[in-house]
Amino acid sequence: MSQEISKLSIGTVGSNALLMGDFQERADVMAQIKESAIDHLFIADHVSFHDGFGMDGLINAATLAAMNPDITVFLGVYLLALRHPVPVARQLSTLSLSAPGRIIFGVGIGGEDRHEMEVCGVDPSTRGRRTNDCLQVVRSLLSGNSCTFESEFFSIQDAIIKPAPKPQIPIMIGGRSTAALKRTAAYGDGWLGVWCSAKRFKQATEEIELLAVEHVREDLAWKHGLQIWVGLDEDKHKARAILAKEMEAMYKIPFDAFEKYSPYGSAEEVAEFLLPYVENGAKVINIKACASNPAYEVEKVSKICELLKSAL
Repeated sequence: MSQEISKLSIGTVGSNALLMGDFQERADVMAQIKESAIDHLFIADHVSFHDGFGMDGLINAATLAAMNPDITVFLGVYLLALRHPVPVARQLSTLSLSAPGRIIFGVGIGGEDRHEMEVCGVDPSTRGRRTNDCLQVVRSLLSGNSCTFESEFFSIQDAIIKPAPKPQIPIMIGGRSTAALKRTAAYGDGWLGVWCSAKRFKQATEEIELLAVEHVREDLAWKHGLQIWVGLDEDKHKARAILAKEMEAMYKIPFDAFEKYSPYGSAEEVAEFLLPYVENGAKVINIKACASNPAYEVEKVSKICELLKSAL
């Protein structure tokens, strides 16, 4: 596994099998990942999602990075609007010292659970504007320069965070809305699509690169990606049942709402579904695999990596 995002980087989620319970059992799962074709791990972030569920993305990213000194860890996605940007910049700077070149900072606005925003003192209707402000501040601070910033949400005078990460931490923006595409064009190094067709993926990335011209951001080496839930089992009906159960438990919405963009079945069937996204420019794929056990998930995501890369 490379320390950097390769031409096509495919990752699996840093699941509870890596983060909780007996350390030796967790180390065994990490050892399986290390020997697999999987390129990176990604980790979600929530403060209090639907009845209190959550995980701190930056803390878990640090844990995963420490467990494997070669793995890249992708925060996919961090709810930046729920935090003050200055301490977040400090956390990223600190993490970059122990895992230089191995962190990718994915940012989203959340919103599936309005109460999660409210308990953090954030008006859900402002989360997009807050995220934009936070991105400006974090980007400025991670350059190592002094940052002064005034907005409806923040008043920051002469803030400095050192050392600046070397190499710089890539920032990818998640979301499906037009606002998310504009946010990527203004502040991101790439877009992280979710629940969209391969055709829409290509259209969205082309829109972003046109919009970036307005921000005088024309020479970026864009790294666009896709985050996707998949169900894995040789029995397609069983794969669907496992996937539906996990997604409904997470989002409190019937699986029918996700099914069109959430493949299930064998590794070969899932790879066939994903190939058009790769052909349309996806350089990063985050696979949230749902299967009968963690070892099977790693085995099959690794197989998907091999199939997709061999098809290029």
